[in-house]
Amino acid sequence: MTERSSDFVQSLERGLAVIRAFDADHAELTLSEVARSTGLTRAAARRFLLTLVELGYMRTDGRLFGLRPRILELGYAYLSSLSLPEVAQPHLEDLVAEVHESCSVSLLDGNDIVYVARVPTKRIMTVAISVGTRFPAYATSMGRVLLASRPTDWLDEYLGSVELRPLTPRTITDRAKLRTTLNRVRSQGFALVDQELEEGLRSLAVPIHDSGGAVIAAINLSARTSRGSSEAIRRELLPPLQAAARQIENDLKSGHAAEA
Repeated sequence: MTERSSDFVQSLERGLAVIRAFDADHAELTLSEVARSTGLTRAAARRFLLTLVELGYMRTDGRLFGLRPRILELGYAYLSSLSLPEVAQPHLEDLVAEVHESCSVSLLDGNDIVYVARVPTKRIMTVAISVGTRFPAYATSMGRVLLASRPTDWLDEYLGSVELRPLTPRTITDRAKLRTTLNRVRSQGFALVDQELEEGLRSLAVPIHDSGGAVIAAINLSARTSRGSSEAIRRELLPPLQAAARQIENDLKSGHAAEA
């Protein structure tokens, strides 16, 4: 168990756990369900829930609790301070207009990727994707690009602890095979995931670098398998995807230069 510092505020951790108990599959929960999900006592869960209701972040009808739109303020403070989504958005729109496939940008957050910008063409997955959506990094093209950019010691720790669940029959769940795949992604500069996150879906991703050359994000294009083979998708979509990544990088560099 990781030792907590003397400055660690456990009540804040518990309050955030209560917020994270709610998601697309659990939009409304009872007090008992929140307590069970978070591991809190009913009394503690009740205090946190009612505090969030009073602050305007949650609502309740007396039995069920749910998040209110004000909860978005917590994430917007981060997004509004980050230039990447704003810089990337017009390039995503241009790329989607050119290739007619959905395009996204994501960051690595723990063991997941989190979407920070997206332009869809049509709904191609069974789950709706929007800014803030999270997926396990190991099974996604953007995740593999971001994982491949991490230092060896970080990647060793990740591969030693992450749970590799089979999301489809094609998902790589063998740690040695995943490491080999990530090494290939690092050397070739892109990742192509074939139906590992969802059957019938292929995804192609490349990194986005900062002015110092470090990978800070990933950009991808997702397409149904009906578009063509993996090789056809790589041949058709990789060049425009790489061009969009370069344009985003150039705009980020220009923005930083203008601030200097």
